[in-house]
Amino acid sequence: MISILYEDRDLIVAEKPAGVESQSARGFEEDMVSLIRKHLQNNIHKLSPKKSTSVSTGEPPYVGVIHRLDRPVRGVMVYAKTKKAAALLSRQVQEGRMKKVYRAVVCGQPVDNCGTYVDFLWKDGKNNVSRIVDKSEAGGKEARLNYRVVDTKAAGNLLPQQPEAPLSLVEIELLTGRHHQIRVQMAGHGTPLYGDSKYGDSKKSPWAGPLALCAVRLSFFHPAGGKEMCFEIKEKGGAFDLF
Repeated sequence: MISILYEDRDLIVAEKPAGVESQSARGFEEDMVSLIRKHLQNNIHKLSPKKSTSVSTGEPPYVGVIHRLDRPVRGVMVYAKTKKAAALLSRQVQEGRMKKVYRAVVCGQPVDNCGTYVDFLWKDGKNNVSRIVDKSEAGGKEARLNYRVVDTKAAGNLLPQQPEAPLSLVEIELLTGRHHQIRVQMAGHGTPLYGDSKYGDSKKSPWAGPLALCAVRLSFFHPAGGKEMCFEIKEKGGAFDLF
């Protein structure tokens, strides 16, 4: 079962659990596309715009992937139920009109309580990592985000070797959508995400425990009619419970 935040004939907004792929996964593991298809098939007589066609042909319901979240990240996602809606929502992503806000627990405290990070990221597809590079390096793409420190507390039991070390709850508005962007930029600026085994220093960012990153807010314009829609969830669990 997945948590459905909103659904109509054009789209479905759901909460992606941590540990689940946001698009079709390899192998037999569950992913958001298969979970949403299962939900639509179970409710096909309620909201499906093409229920008679899908029932008669036996084809699985259409689920259009609009944006992605890393597997370990929990958060709000929107999926399209028609190809037309998918095209219109994807255009909003490309034009920067779909707004995404995250909350993260980082190790340390940013120098300023709020600010903007602008870096150039290069993706190493072979090893599934990205890194900050010089603007002149081939393949580097601009990555921008705004951040705001919500609170800072001593780590306590979360860092038993350094219980007085600071952990900060940070709200992040993603302005571009680069591969592992938040994780790479926050680590690159000296405050890796708690629990990030890929980009964090194991002494500062413990490998044990879930990655402390959650997509808490998503806003976009409805593809039919243009009404602005906003959906929000509360970060919870793991290092978030410190705050």
